[in-house]
Amino acid sequence: MKKSLIALTLLFGGIYQPIHAQTVNTAKLDSLMDVLAANNKSMGSLAISQNGHIIYQKSIGYAAIDSPSTIPSTAKTRYRIGSISKMFTGVMIFQLIEQGKLTLQTTLDKYYPQIPNAGKITVGMMLNHHSGLHNFTNDPAYLEYMVKPQTHDQMLTRIAAMKPDFEPGAKGEYSNTNFVLLGYIVEKLTNKPYATAVKSMVIDKAGLKDTYYGKNINTGNNEALSYTYEGKWKKFVDTDMSIPGGAGGMVSTPADLDKFIEAIFNGTLVKPASLAQMETLSDRFGMAMFKTPFNDKTGYGHGGAIDMFRSLVSYFPDQKLAVAYIANGGSYTPEQVLVGVLSIYFKTPYSIPTFAEVKGADKYVGVYSSTTIPLKITITTDGAALFAQATGQSSFPLDAAGQPDVFKFDAAGIVMEFHPATSSFTLKQGGAQYEFTKEQK
Repeated sequence: MKKSLIALTLLFGGIYQPIHAQTVNTAKLDSLMDVLAANNKSMGSLAISQNGHIIYQKSIGYAAIDSPSTIPSTAKTRYRIGSISKMFTGVMIFQLIEQGKLTLQTTLDKYYPQIPNAGKITVGMMLNHHSGLHNFTNDPAYLEYMVKPQTHDQMLTRIAAMKPDFEPGAKGEYSNTNFVLLGYIVEKLTNKPYATAVKSMVIDKAGLKDTYYGKNINTGNNEALSYTYEGKWKKFVDTDMSIPGGAGGMVSTPADLDKFIEAIFNGTLVKPASLAQMETLSDRFGMAMFKTPFNDKTGYGHGGAIDMFRSLVSYFPDQKLAVAYIANGGSYTPEQVLVGVLSIYFKTPYSIPTFAEVKGADKYVGVYSSTTIPLKITITTDGAALFAQATGQSSFPLDAAGQPDVFKFDAAGIVMEFHPATSSFTLKQGGAQYEFTKEQK
């Protein structure tokens, strides 16, 4: 949920013109996936579809490790997909608009007048993240209740108490709050629970076989657990699925995600006018959709993150190409996987990544603190790799950045430049940088 891509039959004068898939370098795709698995950089599943047909699938790693048994990932492994769920919610909202049950201009106060600025916040603003509603998952309190069941009333009380970040319509800023509320609106207008509504309005219409609203993870039902890698794979906590709702509660497979996004673009789920609205960007945000360009080609889709699950689905209309990757652990992001996959598919220059062992890692080990932020970071090593752990957070692996003493964690956009001579390092993230000094024993 944090802050994330069909087959169109062409008929011209009654003549059927099929679009043929180009030859795919499966060996190179295998090499990419295999090197990620061999270096514990990712566990997950990939599916590529062209013109409505799967042309490549591969799974790496495990759906479960010692829970109670170890289960390898397969094409049928089902994963939590986080914020890709917003596309499901967006599709339902546009279906309801097409049915005349609401409009993009309908204001939030019609359903939830207790929410700040509800009279000025429209459905359209929530769809493209222009509402100004604060993102509830950014609040420190979220970590205290994320694994506990929550009612709609409890969530609404929290949302109503949050101060807006800006005036509605002033700008775009990603907020899960928008889509939790949109999911609740779907329930009100359909008089059905979200799980039931999404099944009839999206899943059944698109013919998805391994997609549904999530519950407690059941590995016996081909569902994956999520993990961090700290020298070995370590199970992560599971968000209670009463919380994410229409913002991040769905479970799926890459093959089903390909089929889902194809169904959006081929007219199965929404009308062309609705699709045009979804594609239209304002401050980088479409309505439940983002643009995912690759070189001179334009794709659309969404990413997702919940617990340690990471996902991405992208569709390129001109090429009738859908790509989806879902990971249940690892520091190599779906965005990085997508770049590799698209480079290989479109035959652009691309080198399979290499991951060298960290030499002399012991010189970095220690507890570091900063005078500018109240945070300590502990650096550890397993003899081959380097790990960092901030106070109160899970540890994460550091990859060599190609320069002496410089390491990175791409999933969070972190770069750490160590200065062994002064027992310190500089942390760079989001355009800011912070100095940390090793504490003396």
